[in-house]
Amino acid sequence: MHEDFFILGCLYRMTKELDWATSRISAAYGLTFGQFAVLEALNRKGALNVGEIKETILSSDGTVPVIIGNLIKMGLVTKTKNDEDRRYSIVELTDKGREIIQQVKPKNNQMISDKFSVWTPEEKQILMVLLNKYRKSR
Repeated sequence: MHEDFFILGCLYRMTKELDWATSRISAAYGLTFGQFAVLEALNRKGALNVGEIKETILSSDGTVPVIIGNLIKMGLVTKTKNDEDRRYSIVELTDKGREIIQQVKPKNNQMISDKFSVWTPEEKQILMVLLNKYRKSR
């Protein structure tokens, strides 16, 4: 039981540290952590509706529309009604949004690689197996 709380504490601290480092990198480009997360999701997956963005970045209902609104004001994304289902809006990167995420993402990826360099490739493989086992058990 004690080990479970130790593991939880370590995972929590590691996640917070990575989020903080991503926030610092994003801030250098005038972005918040949430804005980076939305831009990265759109860059990786293409156009998404608001619900898909929320699910992808694991954010709350009220947060994503505010983030998207701010990204629209910054000229980084557009939001248009879905022609097939007018209840949903589709959010897409603009050229400016694509350009900024392509500058920020490599720096963030490098930061993550640097932080994870404490593990050998074999240890990373074991960690992936354990994390997938947890994810599948939910």
